[in-house]
This record gives sequence, C-alpha cells and structure tokens, in this order.
Amino acid sequence: MRKISQEKYKKMQNTANEQGVIGALAIDQRGALKKMFQAAGKSAEQKDIEAFKQLVSQELTPYATSILLDPEYGLPAAAARAKTSGLLLAYEKTGYDTTVPGRLPDSLNVWSVKRLKEAGADACKFLLYYDVDESDEINDQKKAYMERIGSECLAEELPFFLELVSYDVENAESNSEAYAKVKPRKVIDMMKEFSKPRYNVDVLKVEVPVNMNFVEGYGEKSCYTRDEALAYFKEQSEATDLPFIFLSAGVSSQLFRETLRFAKEAGSTFNGVLCGRATWAQGVEPYAVSGEAAAVAWLQSEGRKNIEELNEVLAETASSWFDKLEKE
Repeated sequence: MRKISQEKYKKMQNTANEQGVIGALAIDQRGALKKMFQAAGKSAEQKDIEAFKQLVSQELTPYATSILLDPEYGLPAAAARAKTSGLLLAYEKTGYDTTVPGRLPDSLNVWSVKRLKEAGADACKFLLYYDVDESDEINDQKKAYMERIGSECLAEELPFFLELVSYDVENAESNSEAYAKVKPRKVIDMMKEFSKPRYNVDVLKVEVPVNMNFVEGYGEKSCYTRDEALAYFKEQSEATDLPFIFLSAGVSSQLFRETLRFAKEAGSTFNGVLCGRATWAQGVEPYAVSGEAAAVAWLQSEGRKNIEELNEVLAETASSWFDKLEKE
C-alpha cells in the first residue's frame, strides 16, 4: 500500500465519496470543446466556453464527487460548483505541437502546481500521450517531465492525477481494428511504467485496455473474444498498485456504463471514473442553438440522468481507493 502525506490524503478525500470511490465530472476540454461549438454552428468565444462550463458545473456537481476543469476557461465554473464537490485542475496545454515529433507534453505558461493549489485545487491533473514503442529519445523526455511534475506535487502536498492516453506512432487511427489489436499491451505497459514510485503519481486516469467496439458481442467486428477482453481488464488491474480511474474517451454514456460492468466482471479493482463528454456532450447543441435556458433544461434532465445512472453503476462496480493509499 502506498503512503501519502496527511495533507494529500485529506485532499484525496475531497475528490471522492465517503466510500472512497471517485465519481468525477471532467470538463477540462478546450480545443475539443471549441470544435463542438463550431460543429453546432456557434463561434467559440472565451465568454461562451466559460459560460457553458459554468452551467455544467452549477447543474451537475451536486451529483459528482468532484469536477475536473482547466484554469484557462474553468475558474468561473470552479467557483460555481457545489460545496460537496472537490476540484481538480488541469496543468497541461491543450493538444500538442504537431510540428514536433513525439506528442511532447507542455504545461501552461503562467501556472505551476503552487498556483493550482492557490486557486483551490484538491489535485493536479496532467495529460500525457505515450507510446511504449516510441524511441527512448522521445520517451525519456516524457519520463523526466513527469518526474518534475510529481516532485512539484510532492512539494506542494497536492495529489497528482496522471492521465495516460496511448497511441501508436506508426498508426494515427486510434479507432482502427489494427490499433485495437495492439492497444492492450500499450495501455498496460505504460501503466506499469508510471506506477513506479519515482514519478510520485497518486492516481492514474486511464483508458480501458481494449476498444469495446471490437469485443465479441459489442460491435459488428471483433478482434478479441469475450474471455480475452476480460483477461486484459484483469491484467490491467494487476499492473499497478496505485488507485486508477477510467476516462470515458468520448464514448456514449450507455457503452461506458456497460464497460464498467464488464470491468467488474473481469475482477478489475478500478476506483472510479473521470467522465467527460459521455455526461455533457449532448448539451452543447442546445446551448449553441437555443441559448442558456435550453442548456440548463438539458443538463437538469438528461445530464443529471447520465450522472445518476453512472453513479448507480459505480456503486455496484468500483473499489475504494482507501485500499490502496494510506496516511504516512
């Protein structure tokens, strides 16, 4: 069992429910949210992005254990969250520099872990794109960067949530069957790497180890049998001694709930979720087309329903992080 400081432990409690399960809402999207606005026919002005995030926070955090926001557009939303909801703040710049190979990480220019803490964060979240098969020249840069952030979080006694997103430098089509075949190894091996104590990570935010659309019985084509997929979920769970939570990766809320039940069946001891677009994405269009009142109506009905149904599934499937972290 990993040991963390009393201050970190207290802040970890703020991100979860009384059972130690994290049912967090993620709306730290920036570039992706702008594209969603544009697709709905609305310009992505700063005031509109801030206002939409604020509405999501105001309407949905009463039902979430915490909310993940970005300090660029999300501080008004942080102030609007329910008192019962903890706050995670993103530290990375959105996207990555496509003119440089390797999808290298970069932190926000005018932010530090100290400043995130001063802004009220209960945890620092950083997103890292990682391909275990990429060159040492690239991956050593990423490892050193995560060591620096982990050390910052350790010094400030702020929990470090590391979000790991796998990719294949040889195949940009992450939803392809070819990528689905190599995804389990890539996801599991990067979890093993960043579970090492040298990174001072407290919680891993990770993809499920398979593409569920290619699992027997879930999609039109399959490249994993049901038993193979279950085995990958079990192997993933055994790859780390850290608390880990699943990201929704933009899938539908229904498929995400089915995936959590599948993980539980496999014996996975995942500790919750940080669920983004699966919860609120369909609220963008009402906001863009009809305005704030329409968005609020959608969030109070469908958005709330999405979170409450997810919470019911978490109560059945997720394990407590209390079993993996203890106070020093």
